[in-house]
Amino acid sequence: MKKQITRRSFLRTNVSLALAAGVFPSILPASVLGREGKIAPSSRIVIGCIGNGPQGRGVMNGFLAQSDAQVVAVCDVKRDQLELARVAVNARYQNTDCVTYEDYHELLARPDLDAVLIATPDHWHVPIAVAAARAGKDIYLEKPMGLSLAEDQLLRAAVQKHQRVFQFGTQQRSAREFWRACQLVRNGRIGQLKHINVWAPASQPGGSTTPVPVPDSLNYDRWLGPARFTPYTADKCLAEGMTWWFNSDYALGFIAGWGVHPLDIALWGHPKMFHGRMSLTGKAVFPSEGAGNTAVAWKVDFKFADGVTMEFRGTPNGYQEINALNDLRAWREKYGEVKDHGTAFEGTEGWVVVKRNSLHTSPESLAESPFDAEKFQLPRSGNHVRNFLDSIRRRTQTVCPIEEAVQADTLCHLSDIATRLDRSLTFDPGAEKFVRDDEANHKLQFRPRRAPYADWL
Repeated sequence: MKKQITRRSFLRTNVSLALAAGVFPSILPASVLGREGKIAPSSRIVIGCIGNGPQGRGVMNGFLAQSDAQVVAVCDVKRDQLELARVAVNARYQNTDCVTYEDYHELLARPDLDAVLIATPDHWHVPIAVAAARAGKDIYLEKPMGLSLAEDQLLRAAVQKHQRVFQFGTQQRSAREFWRACQLVRNGRIGQLKHINVWAPASQPGGSTTPVPVPDSLNYDRWLGPARFTPYTADKCLAEGMTWWFNSDYALGFIAGWGVHPLDIALWGHPKMFHGRMSLTGKAVFPSEGAGNTAVAWKVDFKFADGVTMEFRGTPNGYQEINALNDLRAWREKYGEVKDHGTAFEGTEGWVVVKRNSLHTSPESLAESPFDAEKFQLPRSGNHVRNFLDSIRRRTQTVCPIEEAVQADTLCHLSDIATRLDRSLTFDPGAEKFVRDDEANHKLQFRPRRAPYADWL
């Protein structure tokens, strides 16, 4: 059998041969050997980036900033976005080495890649991540995860089987204010937890449904991938202001796309919500026209086995009608400003509200409490990309590993299903199924997949 030559073995072999033959200069640069505080090329974590839109390039910049990582390849079905990524990578390393791909299979086939960043549209997240795990690559996956719980389960199984390091793009776990809030809750500083309030921007209504020619720079068939065929429309998959975010062919809408952030923090603060059956009910407003068909306002109520309750709402985001689902005046009176997204934990002795760059408590003294001596310590990360790279080196779990990522994504799926069925449901986390509800369980299963884009199953 032909032995596969890796980048590292190639470098080791050729350095040795060159030294023996006298080809190299008698004194090698210290950077090649990893001295003088520099990382030897053979020690760098080699990264490929799949999905190079604004979000993908933003996360990619986090990898470009790390001296012990090197981005060597980028992949996208939009040539303009692909070129922007290629230029950014080459500018960082002052060379022209970055290789571009339209087909992610070709990128994943590279033996020199250690890990991949996946920041495609949502409907491609799981297919590419599963292929990456099977190819032996560690995975940084942008949120949310799958279009169904069955997709999430498939990815979890692949990551576990192939022993891959996995980081979910819920980067709030790497921000100090969210760590502090969950430390307060997990250590009983607000007393016994009773209730959690969660909010996130709802989906936007509208968007053109008029077919227009596909731009020359876009491989639209590959962009659609496993989703059913529909004609291209003007703003469906722009780099910014796209309507695919709000269309159920490609996403759950912002009930997951934004909602997974504050729901994940609710989970981090109260993981016992998955320790036993939970009941839930939901209502939502769905647009009747336009490209978007996901919830523009919602209210979902959970009750967990330990008696803790949770309310999840969508804040206005282009849908201007204020109704019983998105009227947040009571929360504003209690917490102050409530917009965009956030998580509030209420206990018998106080509450804590956290959102990006903001943490408020009652009593106020809780916010200044020392944390180092607390009996329970959540994992700490000051940088999501750095945490991923460190975990790759140590072969340890990241701050948001696959098991917890699936649970956070499950809360999104349950919320979406509850709002669409508009009746009381009971979910068994152990079985990962609804109790005695075939219609609800059907919504957890794989969606139909368009040929030939089903090779990831």
